[in-house]
Amino acid sequence: MSVFEYDPPDRFVAGTVGQPGERTFFLQAAGGGRVTSAVVEKAQVSALAERIEELLEEVRQRFGDPLEAGEPGESDDDPLEQPIDEDFRVGTLALAWDAESARVIIEAQQVEEESEGEDEEEVEVFAEDAPEGRDVLRVHLTAGEARAFAGRAMKVVAAGRPNCPLCGQPLDPEGHICPRQNGYKPGGM
Repeated sequence: MSVFEYDPPDRFVAGTVGQPGERTFFLQAAGGGRVTSAVVEKAQVSALAERIEELLEEVRQRFGDPLEAGEPGESDDDPLEQPIDEDFRVGTLALAWDAESARVIIEAQQVEEESEGEDEEEVEVFAEDAPEGRDVLRVHLTAGEARAFAGRAMKVVAAGRPNCPLCGQPLDPEGHICPRQNGYKPGGM
């Protein structure tokens, strides 16, 4: 399989296609005349953004502010590059700090197809080659670019359906049967 490496990318963003409630989330990297689009879950995008912020805070505490050494990342609110061709679906995300180059490394590995009776194998993180049978997207970002990516990712996640103030579940445009109201739906049925 392939390793799609961007060191550095011209652009790396999280974005969606579709209406709230039916959105498909993507990580998209572009550079060198090529574009790689990997499908991810909403929870993966949210967790990645949160972990990037935590990683940058830990790096700041250990080594000083990484944003001082690099340029601040530009806010990128443009849509995903079209046409969007799904290269693979992400199963595992990994995140690391390379102190030598002062870069955040994000790695997205293709979801592993499990055969019946097959034992679960360990994931080899940040290997030079792709784990056998899986594609990998690897992106190297400055601290500023990583912080800008995390900011956009959180905006993309928050742009979905609003949550019910009582139960916290997403509200559908056609209504919501709230378990906290024992299924009562104002407006009568």
